Amino acid sequence: MKAALLYGARDFRVEEVAVPPDPQRGEVVIRIGSVGVCGSDLHTYQDGRIGDTVVANPMVLGHEFAGTVAALGAEAYNGFHQPLALGQRVAVEPGKPCWHCDRCEQGDPNLCRHLGFMGLWPDNGALQEYLVVPARNCFPIPDALSMEDGALLEPLGVAIHAADLGKVRIGESVAVIGCGPIGLMILRLAKLSGAKAVYAFDQFGWRLDKAKSWGADEVINITETDAIKALIKANGGHGVDVVFEVAWGGAAVGEAIEMADLGARVVLVGIPGSDRAEFKHSTARRKGLTILMSRRMKHTYPRTIELAVNRSLVLTDLVTHRFDLDHTADAFALNTDYRDGVNKVMVNLE
Repeated sequence: MKAALLYGARDFRVEEVAVPPDPQRGEVVIRIGSVGVCGSDLHTYQDGRIGDTVVANPMVLGHEFAGTVAALGAEAYNGFHQPLALGQRVAVEPGKPCWHCDRCEQGDPNLCRHLGFMGLWPDNGALQEYLVVPARNCFPIPDALSMEDGALLEPLGVAIHAADLGKVRIGESVAVIGCGPIGLMILRLAKLSGAKAVYAFDQFGWRLDKAKSWGADEVINITETDAIKALIKANGGHGVDVVFEVAWGGAAVGEAIEMADLGARVVLVGIPGSDRAEFKHSTARRKGLTILMSRRMKHTYPRTIELAVNRSLVLTDLVTHRFDLDHTADAFALNTDYRDGVNKVMVNLE
């Protein structure tokens, strides 16, 4: 079968690899249908690492994905503890917690002490034709949703988890820094939660246009104006109640702190390429801010499916570019360079 292997920074090669083994108890083989390119994938592609996790040998990226059940192991129960069936379309949660450590037992599998993750070295991901996955990580895709919708349930789950941490309440004001797919999902969730005003920030005009269509009350291009002053002016002379930083860290973290009002919540979702975050300590301290670090998601797939089926978010509206597996390198190069109005890139295998 074919797989797109990342050998190192900016070095993708599509090669023939061995088909996966027969699934064991509690496992299934998935024939991959659609794979979304995530910002975290771009970090690994650009630098051959993400944070302190280094690609030490050729591996397969891809953790936002959906596909079709191609083979079943014994006791193959899905995430709703229902039996899976051959030919069933499923979205796959890529996290692989142990389910036995104290964090898992306390309901935080995203913080598992032994967490594995499909598409993060050393675990291979979905940019290949077939993949063995735990059955309980599979969630059936309703007929109303496409395969691409199924793949996009993963980033929607990340957005829901971040929104849960931010605890947006009816009538509050919100800032979203970074209008990539997850930032757009977060601003839409903030509006659905009853935010009175959502301010969206980005450096690309086409992303701000999409933010406006997804519910932002005001959009601000950070390359054209002082973003902090613009926000404070737009929000009646003070900061906002909740700030979501969904950019690549760097200066965005400090900007998030400055945009926050007294007693506000600041949720850091973005992953900085430098693996460092900086902000003015006295500002955060004197404002009495609550700063939250968002780590993936937990128990969100049922809610993502409900939102997608009800069309509260039209997920495929985010997709701007589509490639096949043979052109994975082109997909990542385009996304990394932010060319041609790119927003969400999908690699479709069927």
